[in-house]
Parts: sequence; structure tokens; C-alpha cells
Amino acid sequence: MFNSLSDRLTATFKNLRGKGRLSEADVDATIREIRRALLDADVALPVVRAFTGRIRERALSEEVSGALNPGQQVVKVVKDELVGILGGETRRLNYAKRPPTVIMLAGLQGAGKTTLAGKLAYWLKSEGHRPMLVAADLQRPNAVNQLEIVGERAGAFVYAPEPGNGVGNPVQVATDSLEVAKSKLHDVVIVDTAGRLGIDEELMQQAADIRSAVNPDEVLFVIDAMIGQDAVKTAEAFLEGVDFTGVVLSKLDGDSRGGAALSVAEVTGKPIMFASTGESMKEFEQFHPDRMADRILDMGDILTLIEQAEKNFDEKETAKLQKKVEAGEDFDLNDFLTQMSGLKKMGSMKKMLGMMPGMSQYKDQLENFDEREVDRVEAIVRSMTPAERTNPKILNGSRRARIAKGAGTTVTAVNQLMERFTQAQKMMRGMTRGGGMPGMGGGGGMPGMGGMPGMGSVPGGGNRKKKAVGKKKGRKGGQSGNPAKRAQQAQALEDKKAGKTKDPVGSAFGGVDLDGEEDFDMKNLPKGFGGMFPGGK
Repeated sequence: MFNSLSDRLTATFKNLRGKGRLSEADVDATIREIRRALLDADVALPVVRAFTGRIRERALSEEVSGALNPGQQVVKVVKDELVGILGGETRRLNYAKRPPTVIMLAGLQGAGKTTLAGKLAYWLKSEGHRPMLVAADLQRPNAVNQLEIVGERAGAFVYAPEPGNGVGNPVQVATDSLEVAKSKLHDVVIVDTAGRLGIDEELMQQAADIRSAVNPDEVLFVIDAMIGQDAVKTAEAFLEGVDFTGVVLSKLDGDSRGGAALSVAEVTGKPIMFASTGESMKEFEQFHPDRMADRILDMGDILTLIEQAEKNFDEKETAKLQKKVEAGEDFDLNDFLTQMSGLKKMGSMKKMLGMMPGMSQYKDQLENFDEREVDRVEAIVRSMTPAERTNPKILNGSRRARIAKGAGTTVTAVNQLMERFTQAQKMMRGMTRGGGMPGMGGGGGMPGMGGMPGMGSVPGGGNRKKKAVGKKKGRKGGQSGNPAKRAQQAQALEDKKAGKTKDPVGSAFGGVDLDGEEDFDMKNLPKGFGGMFPGGK
């Protein structure tokens, strides 16, 4: 969603790096670029003016001029202000003291209310609640049927006494649902209301009547994150007509510019509470303004990754692996399969990798990454016998040929997986000395990410190599033993001398910049981003 804005801001801040002092002209040039980036992202003009005004005032103050690194201090100022316009602190649901808690959804038709109702129910179940969905959208064709299907996917009970399609009284349905919830011991009631293609009096009156009838604890305004400049006008109309308490952004995984997210909270004064990012029930998350600001500034979102890992990785298996590593035992392919299973439960690898700091420079590779590579790796490991998984050293040529045939792949792919697995084993041995948890490096972190073959070479993966790749004993200048690779190294050296190479754009803070590093060799990646998997191209 914020790729374009993130790229523009990152490029702008790169110009400030290394400056010991910022002149007023430097600040004005930076503010001008920020203003253009925000306007291009469809952020409302009043919000842009207020935002850039606050940044300019702080950037010219002693807060920045007295800093040891003024460039980084400006980035910090921008981050603080971004967090501010996104709502400041994380706002959580208010639950009723005496159940059921009533949550009413409001918004235009097509904003994604019905799908979001199911996602919210699924999320509430994961939090230990017993939600019930109420079909109070009786106007839109098949809206009731859609909610029943969504409810079945979410594993939530749906109260739908009326067939809909213009038949039934939505206010009465919403009112009766409260008694049904109490009798069936549901502690949260989610009321899905009708929408319209545009704002009209009938829509607002019906929403207001439902609100008066059920007296909801939360009224969530669902808005399509791709709506652009109309977001502000729509939000203001619903605020006046329904007086919502929070905002939910749907379709945040779209390819539009995302100005709605940066406009609604500032204009209405109501916090963004949740974000929906896909079609799956799992693709729904609590909205954290500080983490979203980090994503926009290409600083990653490691906290969300860790939270997802804690939900999806088996605590007993993780503890078992930790004890194994601490005892000095080798990480084997059975452990790898366990971690692979946890990673798959976390969802899209593209999304996970995109949450790592400094990944905007690999945007094209991430976009082309084939999610099925994960399944191919798992197929290779599952084609091995229990003895081979426990002791990979016994994998000779004939065994590897059999495994490749069983997995429907090539011996080369099997060999590449085993090379990366050997690297993962070495990393785990290093954790024994460093006292780290199995995860993102010796300092602890997310289970699974560091143990996955090849993941240590991803920026933020925690296993940053200290030596240049290919620098082996007995080979002058770190040359590869592979003739083709030696030719590539020679060509790269010639290009560098001729000034044909340029440094990639790193994180805005410069902390995840890979300039001068050779631990992320793009030549070794497969189609897209498969350097962490076999079959790299």
C-alpha cells in the first residue's frame, strides 16, 4: 500500500545522511519533497499542510540543530509526526462490564464490512471470546447469505432471522440479537449494517436507529484504504451521522497510494483500530501507529513478526529446540520441518519478508517471489527417511537422486537445500556460545526465522556474515573456485573501477544499509527471492 510513499521518503532522507549541520535551505528542500510525496499518496491537503508545518517547526529548532546527527534527528521528527497523524497510541477495544459487548460496523457499500465482520470474529475467537455475527444488512442482494458463508469460515454463529434482499426490519433484528446472544452465552455481538454506493439520508437514519436501539460499546467505521481523497468527506459524513468510535482500514494490501490511512485519523480525531490486509480470515491485525510509521519509513516491523511467531509456533517444540541447542546437539531436518510448519502458519512469506528493515530496495525481488518455493522445500525434506532427516551426513549421491525423484525436483535443488541447511546448523552452534534463542540470531527473537536455511542472509535475519562470501583459504583475493563465478567477480570488479555500480538505498536511519556488505548475494537468488530456498537463479 505505502510502497510509493516509502520509496519517496527514503530517497529524500538519504540526501540528509552524513551532514554535520542542516541549513534552512536543506530543511526547506526536505519539507518540499515530503509535501510532494504525501500529495502523490492522496493524503488530504489540510493534513499535508499541518503535518509539514509541524515538521518544519521542529526541524529548525534546537532539537535538530543541537543533535550529533541532524539528518537522523529529522527522520526521527518525521516518524514522531507520522505516528501522531496515524492516531498516536494503539487503541484497543472497549469491552462491556456486563456481556455481551456490542460492536456495530458502519460504512459505504463495497468497503468490505461483511468480510471484515468475519475477520473480526475470527480475531476475537483467537483472543478467547465467543463472538456472534448479526445479519442486519437486509438491503443488499445476498448480503445475509454472504455473512453466513463468512461466519462459517470464521467459525462463528450467525444470527439471521430475515432472508434480506429488501425483506425485514434491520433495527428489530439488531435489537433481538442481544437476547439471543445472552441465551447462547456469546460475549461479543458484531452487527453488520447496510451500506450505500453513496452517502444519503436513508443510510444515515437507519445506522443511527440501529445505534440507538442496541447502544453499542464500539461503532467501527469501515473504510476502503484505496478510496483516496474521498476518504475524508466520507469519514466526516459518518462521524456526523453515526458518531463512530474507531476506524477500520480494509484492503490495505491494495496497490493504491494509501492516503486514506494518513488522513482519516487526523481529520476525524478517531483512532484507527484495525487493518485488513487480504482475503484470508487470518489477514487482519490490530493497528499500531508506531509500527505503521516504521513500515512507511522502511524501518521494518519486527514486533509484529515476533507476535505472529508466538501465536503460530508451538511453545513446547520451541523450548525443546532451545534445550537441544543449549546442550550442544545439532539442529536436524526434523527440527527444520517443525519450524517450516510454523512459518507456513504465519501466512505469506512476501508479507513477512516485507516487514524486515531495509527491504524496500528488494521490492521487485519480493514481488516476483514464488510462495510455492516453501512447499517445494518441504517436499524435499518429507521425501527423506527418518534416519536421513536425523543424520543428513548419510545423504550420498544415490539417496539424493531418490529424494529428488520423490519430491519432483532435481538433485541440484536437493544439494542447494543441504548447503543452506549446513549453514543453519553452524548458526545454531554459534547460538550455543552466544546464549541466544533459536530465532533471529544470538540475541533471541522470533523462533524459526534464523533456523530456516538461507534466512540468515536476509537483511534483518539475524545471521549477518562477518566475512565476504567466497573468501576461502588458499584462494587469492577471495576468488571462487567456480570458473563462471570467477568471471562474474572479475566483471563486478571492473564495473566498480569504472564507476558503473551504485549503492542501494537502505533504511532511512542507515542502520540496515548493506553498502559494502556481501552477505546478501543477489546473484544467488532464484526467481524472485529464492536465495533462501533451493533452485536459486
